[in-house]
Amino acid sequence: MKKNNYGQKKNNNKPQQRVSNFQPRQKGKEDFAKVNGGVFVYSRPLTVAELSAAINVPTPAIIKFLFLQGKAVTINQLLDDETIGTICLEYDYDFKKEKVVDETNFEELEINDDPSFLKERPAVVTVMGHVDHGKTTLIDAIRNSHIVDTEAGGISQNIGAYQKEVQGKKITFIDTPGHAAFTAMRARGASVTDIVVLVVAADDGVMPQTIEAIDHAKAAGVPIIVAVNKMDKPGANPRKVLEGLLAHEVVVEEYGGDTMSVEISAKNNQGIDDLLELILLKAEMLELKANPDRYAIGTVLEANLDKGEGPKATLLVQNGTLNVGDYVVVGETYGKIRRMTNEYRAVLKTAAPSTPVSVIGLSAVPSAGDRFMAFPEEHQAKEIAEKRALAKQAKTRSGTSALSLNDLNNLVNAGKIKDINIIVKADSDGTAQALKANLEKMSDDKVKVHVLSASAGAISDNDVMLASASGAFIYGFNVRPDARVRQKAEEEHVEIRLHKIIYELLDEMEAAMKGMITAEKVEQVLGQAEIRHIYKISKVGTIGGSYVTSGVMKAGCLIRLLRNGVVIYEGKLGSLKRFKDDAKEVKEGYECGLTIDGYNDIKEGDIVEGYEMVEKQ
Repeated sequence: MKKNNYGQKKNNNKPQQRVSNFQPRQKGKEDFAKVNGGVFVYSRPLTVAELSAAINVPTPAIIKFLFLQGKAVTINQLLDDETIGTICLEYDYDFKKEKVVDETNFEELEINDDPSFLKERPAVVTVMGHVDHGKTTLIDAIRNSHIVDTEAGGISQNIGAYQKEVQGKKITFIDTPGHAAFTAMRARGASVTDIVVLVVAADDGVMPQTIEAIDHAKAAGVPIIVAVNKMDKPGANPRKVLEGLLAHEVVVEEYGGDTMSVEISAKNNQGIDDLLELILLKAEMLELKANPDRYAIGTVLEANLDKGEGPKATLLVQNGTLNVGDYVVVGETYGKIRRMTNEYRAVLKTAAPSTPVSVIGLSAVPSAGDRFMAFPEEHQAKEIAEKRALAKQAKTRSGTSALSLNDLNNLVNAGKIKDINIIVKADSDGTAQALKANLEKMSDDKVKVHVLSASAGAISDNDVMLASASGAFIYGFNVRPDARVRQKAEEEHVEIRLHKIIYELLDEMEAAMKGMITAEKVEQVLGQAEIRHIYKISKVGTIGGSYVTSGVMKAGCLIRLLRNGVVIYEGKLGSLKRFKDDAKEVKEGYECGLTIDGYNDIKEGDIVEGYEMVEKQ
C-alpha cells in the first residue's frame, strides 16, 4: 500500500475517495498580522484596532497620526495597503504583505498533485474566428448535429460545450460566438481552453474578429490550430489566408513555424478527420492531465434563470470530479448540485475533468466566467460564499486592483518584477506598429512589456474587454474612446492612457518603468457633443448645431474634434449658445450651438469633446 500526500492509502483496485482541495487548518493558526524580526507581515486589509494590536501602538495614537495626515478614520475602519505602510514607517517598522490562498480566493489556488494520482484528461478545444466563417458549422459537422439551424441569424448566441469521442479519446469543444458584440464571451472561452481552433474562411481571409481571436488566444497563452474553412467555395484561396496570418505572428508549419494548419469544408464534411487527428496530436504533445480523486474545480461557461428550474449554469470541470449532491461555491453564491445533464440532456451522476455539464441547484445565477469549487459540507460552502461576498464589497469600496501605470511605477519602486500587458490603438496602422516595436524594446530585467494588440481605429468595447481579460491597460494615440466605451472601461477597471505625441507616450512608459513618475498634468474630460446640423454665417464662420451626449460642455474649454473616433483637430471652444443666448455651460441631454476657435471644417456626425487639464499625483 502506498500513501498519498494527504495521508490516505491508495488502493489501485477501488475508486479513490475524493480529497479536499485545501489542507484543513487548525483554529487559531490564522496569523494574518504579526511582527517578525522588525518586519510587520500581514495578509489582508486590517482595521485600525487590528493594526494597533499587531504593532503594539495605542489606537488613539494611530487615529491622531492619520488625522494629522488629513485622514479621519474610526477604530473599526479598514485601512488600505498604502495607509498601513505609512503607519508602519512612522513607528519604525518595515512592512510586507503576504498573499494567502485559501477557500475564499480559490481562483488563485495552484494544485500540485503527486504525479502518481494524475490521469490523462480530454483536451478542451475552443473554436474561434470571424462571424460567418463557419465555426458552428464545423462543430455541427463534428457532432453530426444541426446546431446552426437553431441559432438566430445563423450566429451563435451562447457558449455551447460539447464532447466528441475520436479514436477512443474524448475531445471537449467550446463554440464561442464570432460576432463582434460577443468579444467578452470569446475572452472567457480562451481562458479555459487548452487549444484554439482558429477558423478562417478561404474565400474571405483574415478579418477583424479573426485578429481579435488571435489576440485572445495569445493572451491566454494557448496553441492555435488554423482550420482554413470553405474550401468548397469557387473563390477559395488558402494561400492568401496563411500569408494574411503572418502579419499577426501566426506562422504555420508550411512556412517554417510551429502552428498546425488544415484545409477543410465543414459544409461538405471534408478534412474533419484530419483536423481531429491534429487536435489529438497536439493534446498528446501537451500531456494534459488532472486528478479526478478530489473535489471539483472549474469555470462557469454560461448561466441563466430558467422559469421552471431556477438558476441554471453550464459548468466546465477542469480538475477533480463533480458529483450530484456536491455543494459548490460559484463567485459569491453557493448551492447543492441537484441535477447534472450533458449536451444531449442525458442525466449524469458524475462529471470527470474536462467535462461540460448543465447544473441546477444554485441559490442565484452566477456570472459567466466565474470560477467554482465543490465542497463536502453545506455549512462550509455557505460560509465561504458569504466571506467572498464581503471581500468583494470591500474590494469594490477600495477601488480597482487592476494594474495601472501608477501601479507599475509603485511596483518598480518596491523592487518587484512585473509583466505589463498593453493594447495600442492609433490613427494609422503604421503608427500602431511603430509604437508596438518601441514599447516592446523597453523590456528590461525589471519589467517585461507585452503588446497584446496594436491596430488602427477608435478605442472600442472589444479593446476594453481584451484589456479586462488580460490585465492590460490601453494606450490611445490620436484616437479617443466615446462616452460609452469610457464608461465600460470604468466598470471593468481598465485604464486608458491617451497621447498625441509619440515621444511623450514613450517617455511616460520609460518613467514608469524606472519608478520616476511624479506629479503630472492630466486631462479631465468634461463631456461630448454630437454635431447634428451645420450653419454657415459669413461674419461668424461655421456653427455646429449640437446635442450634448454626455457630461457638460463649458464655454472656452479645450476641445478636440473627432471624426469616426479619430482626432482631426485640437483647439479651444470659440462660443457656446443656448438658443440666442451665450451659455457658460450646457449639460447632457440639451441642445446648443457652438463654434471652434479658428476652425470651420466641421461636419454632421463629428464629435466635439471638451476637456480641461488638472494636476494629479
